[in-house]
Amino acid sequence: MRITRLLPTLIAALLAALTLQTAAAAEDRSPDEGARAAVATKAHGLQDGPQPIIGGGYAQSGPWAARLFSGGRQTCSSTIIAPTWILTAKHCVSGGALSFRVGSLDQTSGGTTANGTQVSTHPSADLALVRLDRSVSTTYATLGDPGTVSVGQTVQVYGWGATSRCGQEINCQSRYLKVANVVVTGGCRDAYNGSAICARRGDGITAGGDSGGPMMAGGAQVGVASTSDRQTTTAYTNVTQYRSWIRSVAGV
Repeated sequence: MRITRLLPTLIAALLAALTLQTAAAAEDRSPDEGARAAVATKAHGLQDGPQPIIGGGYAQSGPWAARLFSGGRQTCSSTIIAPTWILTAKHCVSGGALSFRVGSLDQTSGGTTANGTQVSTHPSADLALVRLDRSVSTTYATLGDPGTVSVGQTVQVYGWGATSRCGQEINCQSRYLKVANVVVTGGCRDAYNGSAICARRGDGITAGGDSGGPMMAGGAQVGVASTSDRQTTTAYTNVTQYRSWIRSVAGV
Protein backbone atom coordinates (compact mmCIF):
# COMPACT_ATOMS: atom_id res chain seq x y z
CA MET A 1 0.00 0.00 0.00
CA ARG A 2 2.82 2.39 0.84
CA ILE A 3 4.47 1.70 -2.56
CA THR A 4 1.14 2.20 -4.35
CA ARG A 5 0.64 5.56 -2.67
CA LEU A 6 4.23 6.59 -3.36
CA LEU A 7 4.10 6.04 -7.16
CA PRO A 8 1.71 8.95 -7.89
CA THR A 9 3.89 11.24 -5.77
CA LEU A 10 7.07 10.22 -7.64
CA ILE A 11 5.38 10.63 -11.01
CA ALA A 12 4.12 14.11 -10.04
CA ALA A 13 7.62 15.12 -8.92
CA LEU A 14 9.16 13.91 -12.18
CA LEU A 15 6.58 15.79 -14.24
CA ALA A 16 7.23 18.98 -12.24
CA ALA A 17 10.99 18.65 -12.84
CA LEU A 18 10.45 18.16 -16.57
CA THR A 19 8.17 21.20 -16.67
CA LEU A 20 10.82 23.34 -14.99
CA GLN A 21 13.50 22.10 -17.40
CA THR A 22 11.26 22.89 -20.39
CA ALA A 23 10.49 26.37 -19.04
CA ALA A 24 14.18 27.05 -18.42
CA ALA A 25 15.05 25.96 -21.97
CA ALA A 26 12.31 28.22 -23.35
CA GLU A 27 13.65 31.10 -21.27
CA ASP A 28 17.15 30.50 -22.65
CA ARG A 29 15.77 30.61 -26.20
CA SER A 30 13.55 33.65 -25.75
CA PRO A 31 16.16 36.38 -26.39
CA ASP A 32 17.01 34.92 -29.80
CA GLU A 33 13.35 34.37 -30.62
CA GLY A 34 12.56 37.92 -29.52
CA ALA A 35 15.37 39.24 -31.70
CA ARG A 36 14.01 37.37 -34.70
CA ALA A 37 10.58 38.81 -34.02
CA ALA A 38 12.05 42.32 -33.85
CA VAL A 39 13.81 41.76 -37.18
CA ALA A 40 10.56 40.65 -38.75
CA THR A 41 8.79 43.82 -37.64
CA LYS A 42 11.10 46.59 -39.07
CA ALA A 43 17.94 49.04 -35.69
CA HIS A 44 26.95 47.38 -30.32
CA GLY A 45 26.32 45.05 -28.28
CA LEU A 46 29.09 42.82 -26.92
CA GLN A 47 29.18 40.72 -23.76
CA ASP A 48 30.26 43.72 -21.68
CA GLY A 49 27.01 45.57 -22.42
CA PRO A 50 25.31 47.72 -25.09
CA GLN A 51 27.47 49.50 -27.63
CA PRO A 52 26.50 51.64 -30.65
CA ILE A 53 24.67 50.50 -33.80
CA ILE A 54 24.70 46.74 -33.03
CA GLY A 55 28.44 46.65 -33.62
CA GLY A 56 30.49 49.59 -34.85
CA GLY A 57 31.71 52.21 -32.38
CA TYR A 58 31.27 55.76 -31.12
CA ALA A 59 31.79 58.57 -33.63
CA GLN A 60 34.69 60.90 -32.89
CA SER A 61 33.27 63.70 -35.04
CA GLY A 62 30.00 64.63 -36.72
CA PRO A 63 29.33 68.40 -36.75
CA TRP A 64 26.64 67.88 -39.42
CA ALA A 65 24.76 65.27 -37.37
CA ALA A 66 21.32 66.17 -36.01
CA ARG A 67 19.16 64.17 -33.61
CA LEU A 68 15.47 64.37 -34.54
CA PHE A 69 12.77 64.57 -31.86
CA SER A 70 9.02 64.38 -32.48
CA GLY A 71 6.92 65.88 -29.71
CA GLY A 72 10.04 65.90 -27.56
CA ARG A 73 10.54 62.15 -28.03
CA GLN A 74 13.77 60.80 -29.58
CA THR A 75 12.76 59.47 -32.98
CA CYS A 76 15.32 59.47 -35.79
CA SER A 77 18.69 60.69 -37.00
CA SER A 78 19.36 63.33 -39.66
CA THR A 79 21.90 65.76 -41.07
CA ILE A 80 22.04 69.51 -41.50
CA ILE A 81 22.87 70.38 -45.11
CA ALA A 82 22.47 74.18 -45.02
CA PRO A 83 22.04 76.82 -42.28
CA THR A 84 18.27 76.28 -42.07
CA TRP A 85 17.75 72.86 -43.70
CA ILE A 86 17.72 69.32 -42.31
CA LEU A 87 17.77 66.17 -44.49
CA THR A 88 16.13 63.03 -43.09
CA ALA A 89 13.75 60.19 -44.01
CA LYS A 90 10.12 60.78 -44.94
CA HIS A 91 8.92 58.12 -42.50
CA CYS A 92 10.53 60.11 -39.67
CA VAL A 93 8.49 63.31 -40.01
CA SER A 94 4.88 62.12 -39.86
CA GLY A 95 4.60 62.65 -36.09
CA GLY A 96 4.86 66.43 -36.26
CA ALA A 97 6.24 68.87 -33.65
CA LEU A 98 9.76 68.31 -34.95
CA SER A 99 12.84 69.59 -33.16
CA PHE A 100 16.56 68.94 -33.56
CA ARG A 101 19.82 68.99 -31.63
CA VAL A 102 22.53 69.86 -34.14
CA GLY A 103 26.29 69.49 -33.92
CA SER A 104 26.62 67.49 -30.70
CA LEU A 105 27.70 63.86 -30.37
CA ASP A 106 25.56 63.70 -27.20
CA GLN A 107 21.85 63.75 -28.03
CA THR A 108 21.03 65.08 -24.53
CA SER A 109 23.23 68.18 -24.40
CA GLY A 110 25.45 70.58 -26.33
CA GLY A 111 25.25 71.82 -29.88
CA THR A 112 22.32 73.94 -31.03
CA THR A 113 18.62 73.18 -30.71
CA ALA A 114 16.11 74.31 -33.32
CA ASN A 115 12.52 73.60 -34.28
CA GLY A 116 11.13 72.54 -37.63
CA THR A 117 8.76 75.02 -39.26
CA GLN A 118 8.22 73.52 -42.71
CA VAL A 119 8.41 69.95 -44.02
CA SER A 120 8.84 68.94 -47.65
CA THR A 121 8.66 65.25 -48.56
CA HIS A 122 9.66 63.59 -51.80
CA PRO A 123 6.62 62.17 -53.63
CA SER A 124 8.14 58.74 -54.32
CA ALA A 125 11.21 58.26 -52.11
CA ASP A 126 11.96 58.07 -48.39
CA LEU A 127 13.34 61.60 -48.19
CA ALA A 128 12.26 64.71 -46.29
CA LEU A 129 13.63 68.22 -45.92
CA VAL A 130 12.79 70.25 -42.81
CA ARG A 131 13.25 74.01 -42.58
CA LEU A 132 14.50 75.24 -39.20
CA ASP A 133 13.22 78.22 -37.26
CA ARG A 134 16.74 79.62 -36.92
CA SER A 135 20.05 79.57 -38.74
CA VAL A 136 22.56 77.09 -37.32
CA SER A 137 26.27 77.68 -37.79
CA THR A 138 28.22 74.43 -38.13
CA THR A 139 29.91 72.27 -40.78
CA TYR A 140 27.14 71.14 -43.13
CA ALA A 141 27.02 67.73 -44.75
CA THR A 142 28.35 67.73 -48.30
CA LEU A 143 26.00 65.84 -50.64
CA GLY A 144 27.43 63.35 -53.11
CA ASP A 145 26.76 63.30 -56.84
CA PRO A 146 26.23 60.28 -59.12
CA GLY A 147 29.41 58.20 -59.18
CA THR A 148 30.41 59.10 -55.61
CA VAL A 149 29.64 55.59 -54.38
CA SER A 150 30.18 52.19 -56.02
CA VAL A 151 29.50 48.49 -55.43
CA GLY A 152 32.07 46.90 -53.12
CA GLN A 153 32.97 50.20 -51.48
CA THR A 154 33.17 50.38 -47.68
CA VAL A 155 31.15 53.35 -46.46
CA GLN A 156 30.19 54.74 -43.05
CA VAL A 157 26.72 54.98 -41.51
CA TYR A 158 25.85 57.18 -38.51
CA GLY A 159 23.01 57.46 -36.02
CA TRP A 160 21.71 57.42 -32.45
CA GLY A 161 19.53 54.34 -32.93
CA ALA A 162 19.05 51.11 -31.01
CA THR A 163 22.23 49.55 -29.64
CA SER A 164 20.91 45.97 -29.70
CA ARG A 165 17.96 43.88 -30.89
CA CYS A 166 16.03 44.68 -27.75
CA GLY A 167 12.39 44.37 -28.85
CA GLN A 168 11.24 47.86 -27.81
CA GLU A 169 14.02 49.73 -29.60
CA ILE A 170 13.08 53.06 -28.04
CA ASN A 171 14.44 51.63 -24.78
CA CYS A 172 17.98 51.01 -26.06
CA GLN A 173 18.84 54.11 -28.09
CA SER A 174 22.40 55.37 -27.97
CA ARG A 175 23.07 58.56 -26.04
CA TYR A 176 26.12 59.23 -28.20
CA LEU A 177 26.42 59.32 -31.97
CA LYS A 178 27.56 55.97 -33.36
CA VAL A 179 29.20 54.87 -36.58
CA ALA A 180 29.67 51.58 -38.41
CA ASN A 181 31.28 50.41 -41.62
CA VAL A 182 29.05 48.69 -44.17
CA VAL A 183 29.83 47.41 -47.68
CA VAL A 184 27.78 48.53 -50.68
CA THR A 185 26.19 45.59 -52.51
CA GLY A 186 24.20 47.40 -55.21
CA GLY A 187 21.03 49.28 -55.99
CA CYS A 188 17.69 48.44 -54.36
CA ARG A 189 14.45 50.13 -53.26
CA ASP A 190 13.69 52.12 -50.11
CA ALA A 191 10.57 52.01 -47.90
CA TYR A 192 8.61 54.03 -50.51
CA ASN A 193 10.01 52.17 -53.53
CA GLY A 194 12.47 54.96 -54.25
CA SER A 195 16.01 54.45 -55.52
CA ALA A 196 18.24 53.14 -52.73
CA ILE A 197 21.73 51.86 -51.98
CA CYS A 198 21.84 48.45 -50.31
CA ALA A 199 24.75 47.49 -48.08
CA ARG A 200 25.73 44.44 -46.06
CA ARG A 201 26.96 44.46 -42.50
CA GLY A 202 30.61 45.30 -41.99
CA ASP A 203 31.51 45.87 -38.35
CA GLY A 204 27.92 46.85 -37.55
CA ILE A 205 24.39 47.33 -38.85
CA THR A 206 21.72 49.99 -38.39
CA ALA A 207 18.58 49.71 -36.24
CA GLY A 208 15.49 51.66 -35.17
CA GLY A 209 16.37 55.30 -34.49
CA ASP A 210 19.13 55.31 -37.10
CA SER A 211 16.47 56.02 -39.74
CA GLY A 212 17.08 59.31 -41.52
CA GLY A 213 20.78 59.24 -40.71
CA PRO A 214 23.54 59.49 -43.30
CA MET A 215 25.59 57.06 -45.32
CA MET A 216 28.94 58.71 -46.01
CA ALA A 217 31.32 57.82 -48.84
CA GLY A 218 34.64 59.63 -48.85
CA GLY A 219 33.17 62.30 -46.56
CA ALA A 220 30.14 63.02 -48.76
CA GLN A 221 26.60 62.01 -47.87
CA VAL A 222 25.27 59.55 -50.45
CA GLY A 223 22.32 58.04 -48.60
CA VAL A 224 19.58 58.45 -45.99
CA ALA A 225 18.73 55.45 -43.79
CA SER A 226 15.40 53.91 -44.78
CA THR A 227 15.22 50.21 -43.77
CA SER A 228 17.29 47.54 -42.01
CA ASP A 229 16.86 43.89 -41.08
CA ARG A 230 19.10 44.48 -38.01
CA GLN A 231 21.32 41.55 -39.00
CA THR A 232 22.85 41.63 -42.46
CA THR A 233 21.33 44.24 -44.80
CA THR A 234 20.39 47.90 -44.76
CA ALA A 235 18.91 50.18 -47.46
CA TYR A 236 19.65 53.90 -47.79
CA THR A 237 17.68 56.18 -50.10
CA ASN A 238 20.15 57.21 -52.79
CA VAL A 239 20.78 60.92 -52.24
CA THR A 240 22.85 61.16 -55.42
CA GLN A 241 19.75 60.30 -57.49
CA TYR A 242 17.64 63.02 -55.90
CA ARG A 243 20.04 65.96 -55.98
CA SER A 244 17.79 68.03 -58.25
CA TRP A 245 14.84 67.68 -55.85
CA ILE A 246 16.99 68.59 -52.83
CA ARG A 247 18.37 71.59 -54.70
CA SER A 248 14.90 72.76 -55.74
CA VAL A 249 13.74 72.79 -52.09
CA ALA A 250 16.80 73.63 -50.01
CA GLY A 251 19.01 75.30 -52.63
CA VAL A 252 22.00 73.00 -52.11
